[in-house]
Amino acid sequence: MFPKDNIQKVNCLLVDDEPLALDVISSYIQRVDGLEIVGRCENALDAFEAIQNQPVDLLFLDIQMPKLDGIDFLKSLPNPPKVIFTTAYREYAIEAFDVDAVDYLLKPIPFSRFLKAVGKAYQHLHFQGNMAQMGSGNDPSSTELDSMEAIFVRADKKMVKILLQDILYIESLKDYVLIHLPDKRIITKQKISYLEEKLPDDKFLRIHRSFLVSIDKIEAFSPSQVEINEKELPIGRSYKNTVNEILFSNTE
Repeated sequence: MFPKDNIQKVNCLLVDDEPLALDVISSYIQRVDGLEIVGRCENALDAFEAIQNQPVDLLFLDIQMPKLDGIDFLKSLPNPPKVIFTTAYREYAIEAFDVDAVDYLLKPIPFSRFLKAVGKAYQHLHFQGNMAQMGSGNDPSSTELDSMEAIFVRADKKMVKILLQDILYIESLKDYVLIHLPDKRIITKQKISYLEEKLPDDKFLRIHRSFLVSIDKIEAFSPSQVEINEKELPIGRSYKNTVNEILFSNTE
């Protein structure tokens, strides 16, 4: 399930006050290549100590536990790992996703449902790894970055995969961006400047403080605007010289 060239091992910590529940999750993890159990805890305080002493990538966390419940425990962590809640109670679902849970599993947990949650966790970890690698000081025009085919963004409390070839343009909405695709739009909390820095600069061009466009999707242009998917987008005054130089050079 976990491609070895991306993530060799995902360190998992299990936290539940029911030993039988720990046994079930442990048996499931042992059936999945790429997952490794680094600890089993029966309360949140022991889990807190475990996280301080070793790297934890993924937390399987019960909610109703003695001393400190799972949600409050997660909120207490300054840099929490990815978390999948495992609980017998439906009523905590909204609160769980408010703390950015990857998934919410109701006991008794079928193995197929466990696998689906683990798949989501991998997407989160894979995206996080890509972003860390791209922010490590490498030249944004490097071959590795130019060959990137997709990004993951958070939308509707889940990670959504977007193929770079599908992006028409990206529109800034203050602290959010609207990613325009041929058949839909995806909104995510992100700065357009962040995406401009991370996306390959031979494929994407900032034309305005509010617009980042796919160069390949430009259907027509003039000194003051570009046209993509029958939508006319303005070229900002401070971007005009650079944009026109790049666009006109591509016509030679």
